[in-house]
Amino acid sequence: MKTLYEGLFIFPETLDDEGLDQALTRVKEELEKLGGSIESTTRMGKKNFARSMKKQKAGLYVVVMFNLEGSKIDAFKNRLKLTTNVFRHQFVAANGVEEVATEA
Repeated sequence: MKTLYEGLFIFPETLDDEGLDQALTRVKEELEKLGGSIESTTRMGKKNFARSMKKQKAGLYVVVMFNLEGSKIDAFKNRLKLTTNVFRHQFVAANGVEEVATEA
């Protein structure tokens, strides 16, 4: 059974609009390989971090609502690490009850 998740993705601030589009396309492709689907995407823009992380001072934030089987979340996390330009990510079940994954 697929579950609706809210995913917060942080991409490097060095990406331009075209680069961010390509990165989001790669995330969508990896999700679809696992049988998931994207419901909506909201770009929140560039936000400064409270403190530097891995020599980065800011990132491009994107919230993605997606459906995926709960048993495939770990596989999705691993694919994000290997094949995409995601700096950090966090997934939460849309009902807000449990947090299922954190940073890359």
